Amino acid sequence: MLRPEHLAPRPLAELANEFGFATAGDLADVAATGVAVAASHVHPGDLYVGLRGANAHGAAFSAEARERGAVAVLTDEQGRGLAADVGLPLLIAASPREHLGAISAWVYGTTDAPLDLFGITGTNGKTSTAYLLDAILRQLGRRTGLSTTAERIIDGTAHASRLTTPEAPEIHAMIALMRERGIEAATLEVSAQALVRHRVDGVVFDVVGFTNLSHDHLDDFGTMQSYLAAKAELFSRERARRGVVSLDSSWGEAFVEASEIPVQTITSRTGVDADWQLEVTEEHPDRTSFTLTSPDGGALRSSVPVIGAHMAANAGLAIAMLVQAGVPLDEIAAALQTSPIDVYLPGRAERVSGDRGPSVFVDFGHSADAYATTLAALRRFTPGRLIIICAANGNRDATKRPDMGRVAALGSDVVIVTDHHPRLEDPAAIRSALIAGALSAGSSAEVLEVIPPEQAIVSAVRMATEGDTILWAGPGHLDYRDVAGSKVPFFARDLARAALKGAGW
Repeated sequence: MLRPEHLAPRPLAELANEFGFATAGDLADVAATGVAVAASHVHPGDLYVGLRGANAHGAAFSAEARERGAVAVLTDEQGRGLAADVGLPLLIAASPREHLGAISAWVYGTTDAPLDLFGITGTNGKTSTAYLLDAILRQLGRRTGLSTTAERIIDGTAHASRLTTPEAPEIHAMIALMRERGIEAATLEVSAQALVRHRVDGVVFDVVGFTNLSHDHLDDFGTMQSYLAAKAELFSRERARRGVVSLDSSWGEAFVEASEIPVQTITSRTGVDADWQLEVTEEHPDRTSFTLTSPDGGALRSSVPVIGAHMAANAGLAIAMLVQAGVPLDEIAAALQTSPIDVYLPGRAERVSGDRGPSVFVDFGHSADAYATTLAALRRFTPGRLIIICAANGNRDATKRPDMGRVAALGSDVVIVTDHHPRLEDPAAIRSALIAGALSAGSSAEVLEVIPPEQAIVSAVRMATEGDTILWAGPGHLDYRDVAGSKVPFFARDLARAALKGAGW
């Protein structure tokens, strides 16, 4: 957990008074220098928050929190009984999670953090857009912070990510650390789950962006309308000041209507009316060039060092967000004049092959829409066969699996179905749903089932020849697989390179 090194203690009696919490025990002279929701993450001086969980109540671990240096426990009435004999003063709230963001902001002093905050939401493209925005900021000479699914980066130093969007105490501690280190602007990837679970409560973004919406996470939200409403929370008055909405997905207009803040729109689609217009001018296997036209007619020409028109669209959204934050378009154009956007996107259509042999790309995409856009981009530069290795995550939205298989078959010549994160599900049942979807497409694509995934990439490379392209969709930047509740080390990029070398490429 990223934390500031120097933080003034905040008296917990004042916190109880500020939020109207009931108390038990003596809070006189008790002050906190941090907040933690997991006992294992407690640092000396922390306020430990014991939350009710799916399998256990966090207050049951209050003794461990005390041993690690917690100075008090915030919990609910049920937790009060569990923590009563631990020997720490208690603060009692009906629903601690709903206060977690505001409490974290109060303890870490992030309410008026002196840095520009950017937030990005959407089904696909959040991580790529965040990296692109951060890269442009750095090319403008700004000191930056970045929080994504792939990693967290503060002024060039990278740290591992555990969640797309961390819990509220981690978010506020990270912002406080960025402030302490003189960061001028930070970009955060914000998931729908984070919004409904109060993870970004207490954070006010200067500018927020919406990439797109497609079939995903219906296990959490039930319907696409509910999914949209969850993401639209980022565009509420209490969370953001201004926004930019992409109209490249069919849900873009509905998102504009749901927004409570002033927004501008952007599109790369012809015939769609938007404030910002993006035109892809040239596509190559290693870059995509574009022209972006602003609402007042100004133009910027640049490129992204990655394949795909959708990546250029992500760059356009990032640039429009920066202009909404007050950065002149001419200043951005000048920074990008001598070189393309200088960015590395880990596991996002990342080429891992050499100049000879089949082209192999590893990607994080795990939805039908992600498959469709990446396969379409690769098809333009594949004179031979296009092979996709695909899998679906267990204990996640099962309704999207047949469509993932169908789109994979429609966009490729060979579909290899394997395993990724089966978690606690039967992997054979997951594969079966993908295969059924692929076979239902009515395409001429060959459909194969190859397990384990280590063998799937070897099989794909063995059947490929010069001019063929392999897309390994799903693992992206990750360094593990979640199998039966355990994280098994797994490095798709290394495995792909080893398979290529083993085949003589």
